[in-house]
Amino acid sequence: MSPDFQTPIYWVYLTFSSCCGIRIYMEKDNVYEETERLRQELEKTKSQFYIFYELTQAMRTTLRLDEIAYIILTGLTARQGLGFNRAILFLIDEVKKIIKGFMGLGPMDIEEANKIWQLIEEQKMDLYALIKAYRRIKEGEIQPKLMQFTRSLEFPLKESSGLIYEALYEVVPIYIKNNMKNQYKDDPLIQRLNLKDFIIAPLWSKNNPLGIIIVDNYITKKPITDEDLRILTMFINQASGAIENSKTYEDTLTRAHTDALTTLWNYGYFQYKLDEEIVKARSSNRKISVLMVDIDNFKIFNDTFGHQAGDEALKTIAINIQRSARKIDIACRYGGEEFSFILPDTSKEEALTIAERMRTAISDNKIMDYVFTISIGVASFPQDAQNKEELVRKSDEALYKAKNEGKNKVISA
Repeated sequence: MSPDFQTPIYWVYLTFSSCCGIRIYMEKDNVYEETERLRQELEKTKSQFYIFYELTQAMRTTLRLDEIAYIILTGLTARQGLGFNRAILFLIDEVKKIIKGFMGLGPMDIEEANKIWQLIEEQKMDLYALIKAYRRIKEGEIQPKLMQFTRSLEFPLKESSGLIYEALYEVVPIYIKNNMKNQYKDDPLIQRLNLKDFIIAPLWSKNNPLGIIIVDNYITKKPITDEDLRILTMFINQASGAIENSKTYEDTLTRAHTDALTTLWNYGYFQYKLDEEIVKARSSNRKISVLMVDIDNFKIFNDTFGHQAGDEALKTIAINIQRSARKIDIACRYGGEEFSFILPDTSKEEALTIAERMRTAISDNKIMDYVFTISIGVASFPQDAQNKEELVRKSDEALYKAKNEGKNKVISA
């Protein structure tokens, strides 16, 4: 029997069937959307675990603090990593009671950003390629603006330093939003780095603060999400442990390479560092100079006043000649009453000026009511020598020439 399309019962049936169909389709759409959302979250979680695994593996390749720091900051800024525009690390210096800029990674302006991102895209640089690029930075081939600027920053470990001091003693990262800028408009950290929307995260180890990490999207202005904050918090915990291990290693290394009496670097460190500096100088076509310094007639002073007085005199002389050098110069106790200085990026003419300043700093001032003098030999790479052994030998020969010609002199190779 054919249906009567005009009956009310048919329309009720049709209406019921249509509504059920719509609901079923709606439920299917909702299931699809929820499935897609879960799939995307799973992919994101897999990606995060991959990033943490890769960075952990990279951090196991070294114990040097600068290399560990660079790996951490690369993980924070790389597209395959957490993808922030900038990441900046400050570390506490307990001796000087300051928190000092250690390393910064990322662009300072849009022009630099475009150059960096274009280079990464053209060379298809993955996370490991970006990490390996640090060698070019260490050797001076690349000189990132933010890296240099960060190292010029330091703040006293006092409340007057504002946010950077406050953040040290927080347990979790702090998200400072752009709409909070009036609250911090006079803060020295925010003013120096032109911070607007950023996260400042404390680094802790064994219940002590190590420093802080700052991240932001300075160029793209991309909003920082709750998810970004969550992932960063996980990463910071991992980074803190790596930095603590590295600092412990470097502290041990420093003690092993420090002369106990004068607190200058010792002979072993001089040999190690000179090797390193010559590699840098050779690869970037730079100059390096070495000073060999000897205290004149020191045995007479020792025999007259005793070894305790001799030790005090050595310490004072070491302090005075180090003050006459520059911050970049590497001061070492070579042995006995002899000192050595590595002068990076320094021509022979510049080295002679520094050596003369050292000589007069000693001869023009009494130490323990006694007038000491020093003799200095100067040699430069590549002008006088092509390798470490030759450079040391030439500076040593110049020193003995100064001694033989009457002492209290500076002689060059």
